[in-house]
This record gives sequence, C-alpha cells and structure tokens, in this order.
Amino acid sequence: MLHHVKLIYATKSRKLVGKKIVLAIPGSIAAVECVKLARELIRHGAEVHAVMSENAQKIIHPYAMEFATGNKVITEITGFVEHVELAGEHENKADLVLVCPATANTISKIACGIDDTPVTTVVTTAFAHTPIMIAPAMHSTMYDHPIVKENIEKLKKLGVEFIGPRFEEGKAKVASIDEIVYRVIKKLHKKDLVGKRVLVTAGATREYIDPIRFITNRSSGKMGVAIAEEADFRGAEVTLIKTKGSVPSFVENQIEVETVEEMLEAIEKELSNKKYDVVILAAAVSDFTPKEKARKKIKSGQSLVLELAPTPKIIDRVKEIQPDVFLVGFKAEYGVSEEELIEQARKQIEKAKSDVVIANRGEVAFESEVNEVYWVTKEGYEKFPLMSKKELAEKIWDKIVEILK
Repeated sequence: MLHHVKLIYATKSRKLVGKKIVLAIPGSIAAVECVKLARELIRHGAEVHAVMSENAQKIIHPYAMEFATGNKVITEITGFVEHVELAGEHENKADLVLVCPATANTISKIACGIDDTPVTTVVTTAFAHTPIMIAPAMHSTMYDHPIVKENIEKLKKLGVEFIGPRFEEGKAKVASIDEIVYRVIKKLHKKDLVGKRVLVTAGATREYIDPIRFITNRSSGKMGVAIAEEADFRGAEVTLIKTKGSVPSFVENQIEVETVEEMLEAIEKELSNKKYDVVILAAAVSDFTPKEKARKKIKSGQSLVLELAPTPKIIDRVKEIQPDVFLVGFKAEYGVSEEELIEQARKQIEKAKSDVVIANRGEVAFESEVNEVYWVTKEGYEKFPLMSKKELAEKIWDKIVEILK
C-alpha cells in the first residue's frame, strides 16, 4: 500500500477491512466524483481497484485514480486478462464490483451481456459469483426511457443492486458519496441480525410554547442514528423513529416526529402492529411540556411565566404492549458521580422493566461525536470508555447479539 493511501486507510471505521472493491468507471461527467469516492471507501478499510472505460479516461485521467486508490488502473484488457485477475472465480477475487457513475449506455450493455469496454468486461466476468452494485447517473429523460427502465428492472431481478439516483435539476444525478459508502458497507457487512426486527428512537423532542417556540434539549440524534444504522448493516429490519432536526440517516424505514406525544403514538402503533425483537430508546425525550400552549405567537417584550406539566414516560409503555421484547433504555444525567449514574439507571430498570440501561453523562454525550457509557443490568455494570458513537453502536450490538443467541 502506498504511503499516501496508508495515511487515510481505515481512519473512519474498519467496516471494509479485508474487502476488495472494483470501482468500474464508465464515461459519465459524474466520474469526477470517483477520486473522492475511492478515498472514502479506503477510509473505511477497503482495498480499491479502478477499471476505466475509454470514455471515462476522457473525463478523468487514470493517474488521478491511480493516486486515489494506490493501485494500478485497468484501462484496457490485455494478455494479462485483468478482468479475470480482478473478478474471476478464484480466492483473490473482488468482494464487490461497483459500477459508478453508470450511464444509460453501460446499464443497457450490462443487461444485454455486451462487454466491449474494460468496465462491461469486468462486470460480465463477475456476474455469476460476485455482488454487483450500480450507481446510475444520466439525464432524467434517459432514465425515463422505457428500455433503460426495463433493463434496470431486468438487472434487479438478476440480483444487481442499484444505488440512487437523486433527481435534481432535470438530471438523475449519481447518489451522494455518503449514500454509496453506506450501501456498500451494508452490502458487505456481517449479517448477525437477519430475521430480527428492531425499533430505535433518536433525537430531541420539541414541546411547543406557541406555534414557533418550543422547549427542547441538546441531543443531536447521532447516538440513536448510529445504533439504527449499525442494526441495518447487520441485516435487521429496522424502524427508526427520529425527531425533526436530528442528524440525517440512510435507514430506509423512518418515522419523523416532533413531540413526546407524537413519539409515544408512533411507538405504540409500531408495537401494536408488529412483533419486535429489540427496542432501543436512545432519543432524549422531554420530561416537561407547557400546560397551556398559546395558539398565536406570544408577543415579545413582556415577562412570561410558564407552567410545565410532566410528559408521559414512553419507556414504561413498551413492556406493557410487548412483554417479551428486549428493551434497552438510555439514561442521561448531568454532573453526577459514577455511583449516582448507575443508581439512576437501576431505578429505570425496576420501573420500566428494561433489560439494559445505557447510562451516560450529558456533558460528554450531547452534541458530540464521542460518548462514554455504562452498560447497566440488574446483575452488574460494565464501562465502555470514550469512543466514537459509531464504534459504541458496534459494541452495543455485539453485546445484544451475544445475549439474543
């Protein structure tokens, strides 16, 4: 591995360590994004090999991809049978072929088994035994062409996965780099939660004082989103109930709520309609709500006295509806000792019958990329030292998977 590639290797996560990805680049103007995409895949631990069609080389120079990946770029198929070397059936073959950004022309060629460029030749070679993902980019009128649509459907039926596109400015633009990386990780991740249904809450609720002002807290939703996405990577069927204004997420099934009332309603509806295996309540739910909500904006320049009433405790409802569900609660305290934090977590276990409470300090957790938590059960507790919220989500699911076994 070249020095400049080593510097970024697995700096964001180790999700793709040991995975070999062929980035097959056709001649779309969006090919200019491929340097960034390759680097981002490497930051998650992937080994990336670029294959370029002749038209792609008119848009971005092979040297750019050589720099980006730290590997020799395949620009033609020679006597070294590069397509077989990368994607043939042998022990050193690629784990994934990612065609990005895929033109209408390339998609239709792949669907018809035509391989007249290094890109289509590699895809044909990989077809029977290696996962293939395609991220399309073209003018939306081309995307709407009935034959292009038919070819996309044909490939989907044959097990090819499509990522995006995003529709903007009359174009079917290639999906964002973040979305492509997310979908690649999801495709290649170990699947130890297949067949499990998971409900996660994330973010800070809002309790309205008048139509434009509300009481809230400093939660960003990062922890809950990381937990939901980790379950998604592992093959669970995930429902993410997240509050308006939380960080975005690529989990497919999301329900957006604002108030405690709305969140409770959404959870009750989900638990009444479907059998869940695990419920993780990571949202920072407001404990108080204004007794009276003004229908019009309260005029400024005057003093205001608010009377607050307690909100319903969402966690107490979960086991009432589904007594067998594995319930994980979150408990945030501020400026307390370790003993006090654990004691508060234990109280929640008794009251809500949660199986586990993850206790953390607000001064560390809120609006932060990192967290330090205590995994508290009836029997004892374990401390997870300061780490990124994404790493913490991995640790949490490792523990839950162990218990569910």
